[in-house]
Amino acid sequence: MISDRDFARRAARIWLMAAVVAVFAALTAPPARAASFGTLEIATRNGVHIFSVEMATTEEEKQKGLMYRRELADGKGMLFDFSPEQQISMWMKNTYISLDMIFIRADGRILRIAENTEPESTRVISSGGLARAVLEVPAGTAQKYGIAPGDRVSHPLFGKR
Repeated sequence: MISDRDFARRAARIWLMAAVVAVFAALTAPPARAASFGTLEIATRNGVHIFSVEMATTEEEKQKGLMYRRELADGKGMLFDFSPEQQISMWMKNTYISLDMIFIRADGRILRIAENTEPESTRVISSGGLARAVLEVPAGTAQKYGIAPGDRVSHPLFGKR
């Protein structure tokens, strides 16, 4: 028969060994994949506007997008790469902030802009034609900077800058 004292010692050893294993696993696990960031420029009638963009290139990154975020600063955005050029459909489910969605063709020209999208809506927002990418920026950005269909986007995704 095991005494209460021996049982407590064994339980403490097991707990300590489990803690050591957990710490070792955390320290030796590969780091979480960090999203890549870059700079994107849009040339409009009013001049060139520069944005810092987070890239969404994997299926997981594209599916999550800007969901669950509570803010997106002016001059920031997320660029979704849907290569090759295709009809693109998006929605705002679980997205808490209103966005402007800028649909961009493979040649870097803006195809369409869906302005001031409705947060948390499941309404489908379509590119309205073939597009290579979507740039999501805070709602009102397109109007603020005079961004319009036909304007040119410069980013490595669209070839040489």
